[in-house]
Amino acid sequence: MRLPAFTDFALRALMRLAGEPTRSFATGEIAAEFGISRNHLAKVVRNLADGGFIRTQRGAGGGFSLARSPQSITLGEVVRALEAPHALVECFRRDGGSCVLTPRCRLKGRLAAAREAFMRELDATTDAQEGNRRRAAHKRERRGAGLGCHLIWISDYRRRLRRGSGRRAAGEL
Repeated sequence: MRLPAFTDFALRALMRLAGEPTRSFATGEIAAEFGISRNHLAKVVRNLADGGFIRTQRGAGGGFSLARSPQSITLGEVVRALEAPHALVECFRRDGGSCVLTPRCRLKGRLAAAREAFMRELDATTDAQEGNRRRAAHKRERRGAGLGCHLIWISDYRRRLRRGSGRRAAGEL
């Protein structure tokens, strides 16, 4: 499964906020820290605010901060909120898409199982957990020893897959 950059940036922004949950951040500050376009991050922030994950304040002294505790936000909830309009494959669209194989396709069930295994893993992880990892990774990066929180999460996920968590669903594809 592949998450678009938009959702990736949203998860990164939430992890950054979870690292300092009482602080308000300017869009430009986070965009510079992540090395991404301020305008692109502004769209991400708007979607996170629409989903109730963050609150925003315009004007001098404004910015954005968590609307809920980081312990109450799961990564699965965020991904579902941001990816709801986008089907994994055409036959998962609300209108069923126009795939001619749909009546006899056996792949759809396997893809659905893989998607659910992926989402279960994300549902088991809160923003607070990732924010804490991000703080630790940031400290290591300052000492030159780390690759960042996002890579830590990915390597943890891969390690869990190798141990068997979610392996059956992924292995059946």
